[in-house]
Amino acid sequence: MASINLIEAFQEFKDAENIDRPTMMKVVEDVFKTLLRKKFGSDDNFDVIVNAEKGDLEIIRRRMIVDDGEVMDPLAEVAYTQASKIEPDFEVGEELYEEVNIFDFGRRAILAAKQTLASRISDLKKNVLIQKYGARIGDIISAEVYQVWKKEVLLLDEEGNELILPKSEQIPQDYFKKGENIRAVVARVDLKNNSPVIILSRTSPLFLAKLLEIEVPEIFDGLIAIKKIVRDPGERAKVAVESYDDRIDPVGACVGMKGSRIHGIVRELKNENIDVINFTSNIQLLIQRSLTPAKISYMELDNEKKHAEVYLKADQVSLAIGRRGVNIKLACELTGYEIDVFREDEEVADEFDIDMDEFSDEIEPWIIEEFKKIGCDTARSILKLSAEELERRTDLEKNTIDEVRRILQEEFDREE
Repeated sequence: MASINLIEAFQEFKDAENIDRPTMMKVVEDVFKTLLRKKFGSDDNFDVIVNAEKGDLEIIRRRMIVDDGEVMDPLAEVAYTQASKIEPDFEVGEELYEEVNIFDFGRRAILAAKQTLASRISDLKKNVLIQKYGARIGDIISAEVYQVWKKEVLLLDEEGNELILPKSEQIPQDYFKKGENIRAVVARVDLKNNSPVIILSRTSPLFLAKLLEIEVPEIFDGLIAIKKIVRDPGERAKVAVESYDDRIDPVGACVGMKGSRIHGIVRELKNENIDVINFTSNIQLLIQRSLTPAKISYMELDNEKKHAEVYLKADQVSLAIGRRGVNIKLACELTGYEIDVFREDEEVADEFDIDMDEFSDEIEPWIIEEFKKIGCDTARSILKLSAEELERRTDLEKNTIDEVRRILQEEFDREE
């Protein structure tokens, strides 16, 4: 039988387990129909039969038997005399089915078919890989370390596909040995020299988000939402979470009893400190929470310029800034505000102040009430604001404000 065993003839078939058989059969059929068109000019009267189980291939030629001398289309018709040489019982009007010997195409044509088929299978494998990992971007996968290089680590998945973990996507404290299994998130699929390159990451905020999803059922179930994650890989991370169920404390659920849920993630991230905070649309409160573990005294906000000046006691400043400025950098990224930290003037903080009611013998009560309406109920709270600011925020005239400020200042001057 003039057939060719594809498994033996085309070694690429052995590496194509992840390509479905119908697709494979269609590719083989297309390749050999191209071969037929080159030799005969058309493939209309040829059937390419592929045995997907055995890897066998047969090409059958179909022609109608016509009377001698009446052949109009040699590709579709055959003379009776020629057909009878193949089988004497044939009659005019019947179809002649004839098997085409693959090797009749010639050595060069068969070699070209092999190369074309190998190229098509290679393209199929690339497309399958791109589709598989393109759909898994943002998912955590586990892969085995195959080779460790200076700038990247080569890993293999369960199907033997090559994955790359670049140095830039590794946590600084990461150390890998050949044969160990590591977890990472699929960051992207690049094309290099027309070949797909699967890039993994352990530094992406998505990696931490997926780890939290695995460890915290409430996140997986959608009861708690991760609003934003910022990271300095291996050093510190801040996670803003929000609960859609009033009965659930989002921070407590993420941390777990005695830190049971967060500890496993911290170990995975090489002891990266993770601050889980309650998300709020109140920017002042969000800034306060984002500077955890520092405790702020007060702040001044400029919402138009998205700038915040935060004042803290001396022992809290270093906590707010953090090692190498990581804490304040992450707080800025989390809130979207530029945050400047200042040490609170402890001398001023400790200075005595005077309640405005103490000046009722010099300042009319209704004027004192006007100041109290804007939160200025002590002498220093009024002196800290400019006359222009007080005039803008109260219904008092400039002359009245200047007189009040003079009275208050004279009182402090006497005390000094």
